[in-house]
Amino acid sequence: MKQRKLKMGMIGGGSDAFIGAIHRRAAFMDNYIELVCGCFSVNPEISRSSGREYFLPDNRIYNSYHEMFEKEMQLPVDERMDFVTIVTPNKWHFEPAMMALERGFHVVIDKPMTFSLEEALKLKEKVEETGLVLALTHVYSGYPAIKEARARIANGELGRLRKVYVEYTQGWLSQRIELQGGNNAGWRTNPETTGKAGCMGDIGTHAWHLAEYVTGLKVQEVCADLQTYVEGRLVDDDGASLLRMEKGVTGVLMATQIATGEANNIRLRIYGDKGGLEWRQMDSNRLILRWGDKPSEELYMGNNEFLSDLAKWNTRTPAGHPEGFIEAFANIYRNFALTVMAKENGEEPDELISDFPTVYDGVRGMQFVEMMVQSAKDEETKWKRWIN
Repeated sequence: MKQRKLKMGMIGGGSDAFIGAIHRRAAFMDNYIELVCGCFSVNPEISRSSGREYFLPDNRIYNSYHEMFEKEMQLPVDERMDFVTIVTPNKWHFEPAMMALERGFHVVIDKPMTFSLEEALKLKEKVEETGLVLALTHVYSGYPAIKEARARIANGELGRLRKVYVEYTQGWLSQRIELQGGNNAGWRTNPETTGKAGCMGDIGTHAWHLAEYVTGLKVQEVCADLQTYVEGRLVDDDGASLLRMEKGVTGVLMATQIATGEANNIRLRIYGDKGGLEWRQMDSNRLILRWGDKPSEELYMGNNEFLSDLAKWNTRTPAGHPEGFIEAFANIYRNFALTVMAKENGEEPDELISDFPTVYDGVRGMQFVEMMVQSAKDEETKWKRWIN
């Protein structure tokens, strides 16, 4: 395997953006990645000042992502970026991702993957055509406790699955703060930049991905209700759906951004005929297991021998030293980096390394948005069949 770091370029994520800093900290955590270039804002001055804050030379700080791709392609292969991270509003996900893939660059992209389902399908085709790696940052799937939950369900410990309940509760959009400026509520509540769904595209997709990832089952049908509670807002800020999944499993998904006083309260409960489990992001190192014939168990994550290989691979610290949001992000970046390195050396990444959301999760996420919006609008036939 090549003994060098992967070179990362970044689109978006300037000093005035919250999520860009999270991506950089996560990418650097395992020492596999270094930032070498970027276009960090549509405002050239912000892009330039941000790049200098990140200790980049002026000739690797670009005014547009078009310029970035053009100039990076002119560099020797061992100097140019290996992949690009895209952390822009949804409307500007597709074009730079496609440009990267067309030029031989791997991609990390924030969710939802694209602005529309049509764009998502085009990216899938390009990934399959090029053989390049695309990672989607559904961060909550990176938590060690979520890995443990997935492993235990895969091992059959809960028995035959029956019910899934998943919810993502926020309150930051309880008022129309998008009119105030100085926050990212503006683009997230504008259908021209966020897409046809607001709350469901932003956080509902996280809830959906958790349900599918942990159970290993696909949602097949949805019956949805979307609401806009804040007067004047142009997209949904609240919603819920009944789910029909593979193997006869049913569920309930709820996502809201108008639950006043809530932060990022994510809760997942899954029940089978032998037992159930529960996880909450606000107590992210604990996994509760419930049984019908013995007392409940509380598992605390850490490098403990009783955990699955999947959980241990994604754990950095002993039990009692909490791992959180940035470490979960870092698990995605590490697995992505190791997969890229393996492919570049003609090797096949193993199951643990290749465990991160991909372009296929991105397509299903956009299908989820499409089906939720269609179901919410159709008062006569609420159930919408999933697009396979």
